[in-house]
Amino acid sequence: MIDRQAVDRMRAREIARFIAANPKSKAQAQRAQGWFQGVPFHWMLDWSSPFPIVAESGSGATLTSIDGQVFDDFCLGDTASMFGHSPAPLSAAISKQAGQGLSYMLPTAKGAELSEMLGAMFGLPVWQVTTTASEANRAVIRWCRGITGRDKILIFNGCYHGAVDDVFVDLRDGRAVNRPSLIGQVQDLLPTTTAIEFNDVDALETALRGGDIACVLAEPMMTNIGMVRDAQGFLATLRRLCSETGTILVFDETHTISSGYGGHSNAYGPMPDIMVVGKSIGGGVPCAVYGFTAEIAERMAALNTSRPAGHSGIGTTLSANALAICAMHAMLGQVITREAYHHMLATADHLVARLNAVIAAHGLDWHVSHAGARVELVCSANPPRNGSEARAAMDHELESTIHLYLANLGILLAPFHNMMLVSPVTQAAQVDRLAAELNSALTELQAS
Repeated sequence: MIDRQAVDRMRAREIARFIAANPKSKAQAQRAQGWFQGVPFHWMLDWSSPFPIVAESGSGATLTSIDGQVFDDFCLGDTASMFGHSPAPLSAAISKQAGQGLSYMLPTAKGAELSEMLGAMFGLPVWQVTTTASEANRAVIRWCRGITGRDKILIFNGCYHGAVDDVFVDLRDGRAVNRPSLIGQVQDLLPTTTAIEFNDVDALETALRGGDIACVLAEPMMTNIGMVRDAQGFLATLRRLCSETGTILVFDETHTISSGYGGHSNAYGPMPDIMVVGKSIGGGVPCAVYGFTAEIAERMAALNTSRPAGHSGIGTTLSANALAICAMHAMLGQVITREAYHHMLATADHLVARLNAVIAAHGLDWHVSHAGARVELVCSANPPRNGSEARAAMDHELESTIHLYLANLGILLAPFHNMMLVSPVTQAAQVDRLAAELNSALTELQAS
């Protein structure tokens, strides 16, 4: 249904068009050789453009480049700015905090309020703050191993939980392997990390019935290998098996906070023993949290009392700094509200309807995956059931060409796959323009 030669032609044309339209960004890319590979962090090279767009500012659901282009932003910092760029309450709060000190290594009055706000929003009573979700996941794995006395963790093939060594195990042809792309990896992860496919109840039960898994670390819906929804009853079975086998259930809700107020767990169930939330919870200020049940808190306290004095291996100097506390306090108190989700979910439903109409108009065997404010256009007929199927459905050449085509028209999708986020300030007109321009791209790509 897609003319591959047309993809090649569009790609070549759009590269030339991008270079011509972004001379200042190109000049910055050529200048920034003090950075390794020309960028302050390597992921900035993962966009489909020949060099990155250089941002000047972001406001609401738009981003402006140094070349003066204004983009409808459906990437939103890959979730970090999911509630809009620089919402006014956040800007005011961090501006005030900047004049009062940024990091004390002491608690603040807002911190006590924030812990109550976290409990009210996410339904877990006890919390800790870290600098990133990666750090939170690393801490949680240590705690789970410590309080259970078990070495192993279980993850799902194709998962993403940040820069956490323990999760870098893949299934290839049904066999667990250390992820071959890792830099400087010396430890064999296979003895302590079990990887199975998402939605595979039999493999899950076999793994957990062995009684040696400290925790299952999972997103309640996979998001980083494309979107993989939970099959009917799978999460309830996961919850039951964890409870029956003394395995701690950890949901990383860093991305799935998009599903609804309080994250996927509160919107759809079940509740985990421990929950991790990062990125958007600080509106883009580096911070994350993990919350847990009272029973888990008691076991953690007992472990802390019994261990020898010294560094626990958990935490960094900047964890829970005053700026992070201030940012989360503003976001939870005034930005991440039920009213915000009402707009986000309704606008996302509108986006799904428009994308489905475009797919139908072109007779494509594609589908749209959707949960809350997170929407994904998938180039396959059937929703993937696991990470292997999601990986097989990806069409990097086609996806990156469409991304570049849309970017040249002032529309940004997430760079890694066809993922779109809807914020509380995303407008229906932005959604309609995205659908119209996607329709134009597919019309060209289907031309014989």
